[in-house]
Amino acid sequence: MVEDPEPAGAAARRAVNRETRSPPTLVSVSNGDGRLTHDLDPLDHSPQDACGVFGVWAPGEEVSKLTYFGLYALQHRGQESAGIAVSDGARIVVFKDMGLVAQVFEEPVLNTLRGHIAVGHCRYSTTGSSVWENAQPTFRSTDDGSLALGHNGNLINTPELASRLRDGELGATTDTEVLTALLGSGSGGVERAALDVLPLVRGAYSLVFMDERTLYAARDPQGIRPLVLGRLEHGWVVASETAALDIVGATMVREVEPGELLTIDEAGVRSTRFAEAQPKGCLFEYVYVARPDTSIAGRSVQATRVDVGRRLAREHPVEADLVIPTPESGTPAAIGYAEESGIPYGQGFVKNSYVGRTFIQPSQTIRQLGIRLKLNPLREAIAGKRLIVVDDSIVRGNTQRAIVRMLREAGAKEVHVRISSPPVSWPCFYGIDFATRAELIAGNLSVEEIRASLGADTLGYISLDELIAATRQPRDRLCRACFDGIYPIDVAEDARGKHLLEEARK
Repeated sequence: MVEDPEPAGAAARRAVNRETRSPPTLVSVSNGDGRLTHDLDPLDHSPQDACGVFGVWAPGEEVSKLTYFGLYALQHRGQESAGIAVSDGARIVVFKDMGLVAQVFEEPVLNTLRGHIAVGHCRYSTTGSSVWENAQPTFRSTDDGSLALGHNGNLINTPELASRLRDGELGATTDTEVLTALLGSGSGGVERAALDVLPLVRGAYSLVFMDERTLYAARDPQGIRPLVLGRLEHGWVVASETAALDIVGATMVREVEPGELLTIDEAGVRSTRFAEAQPKGCLFEYVYVARPDTSIAGRSVQATRVDVGRRLAREHPVEADLVIPTPESGTPAAIGYAEESGIPYGQGFVKNSYVGRTFIQPSQTIRQLGIRLKLNPLREAIAGKRLIVVDDSIVRGNTQRAIVRMLREAGAKEVHVRISSPPVSWPCFYGIDFATRAELIAGNLSVEEIRASLGADTLGYISLDELIAATRQPRDRLCRACFDGIYPIDVAEDARGKHLLEEARK
């Protein structure tokens, strides 16, 4: 039972982590919580998901490398830290660090992580700071072994759960650490502890965890965050999205049901229900979070987004010369808008594919250039044109404002903004890091006021009814809280902060 051993070539970096809890190469932060920046304007980052989880049980396979590629496919769900835990049946070894999956893991490290069970995680912090201690998988010794766990989502009764632990029992400041401590403190094994603890947990959680001999997966009773089960030739995989199954050559079996605990070992897959299913899948997964090549409820996300674009064109038509997307998030809906409207689809921006994540704080001069490091307009394509610009959502509005300004400076005659989601007016407490309601532009301004703020000629959002129709899911099976303020799980005021456990320690 070893947490964070010293794989070949990693001893120096591990020593730095243990002493400073933050690698020396990633020192630039975008705000007080230590989050690394990936946007020129750190105050206008796009919506971020909590993380991605991946687990595999496959004797005879290189499970660490399968997990690496699975996490690579899920990198869009979290870019702050990454980790892999592996068991050979006798002990669990965990390796994790700050940074992207490809930055954290090199082949010599993966070669030292030997076993037949693995759990992987890539993180974006929605509770707790972005520091080494809060990276996952978390690790815990138990009465008869040890436990490693990865979590996608956000719990809303963390203080209540933490009160069940003894003082000094937490080594990190996340809801995941609390959950890991509770699962590791029970008697009778991890499975028994999970069946005792999970009914007490409120909020969003898709979990992949393991002891030395068994892989487990669980999903909250509402099924807010996604989790799927896949089949390998000689094993099983669980992952946040079907795209990760595709990457490692696994066949999709089914979604993990809300309120279900899966146990995977040499006997196969066993299912136990710990709570009644009350499905409320996240609607924003369709809008932004999930990869377009992922399927949700049997329908590809790409098909849904293209359909949203068609519906958007019917709801908000306008005479124009060209439909262009905000790359890449607006592309599927822009395709659908162009198909439905008959207006040509074209490329209005060149995107720098190498900008994904920068660790250098922009100076004020550079920041004033807006988003040009990532996007630059194609002047020849847009000069003198009436443009329809399609994007997936507006959070604070700074990015869209800069885009409208760039297009006008490049000679666009008119700029009509179309958004393939309803106004984001309410924060999310279940695992997507939206701004507070006060910071959300749609939480304070009308659509006409937002249009004026952006400087667009017209602005149109798809309606909530049409977005839901495009998913082909019943309305009552979706969480729509960020759009309509109706939260499927009540959230107490004292459970809404990102840094609850840190503040409690002060």
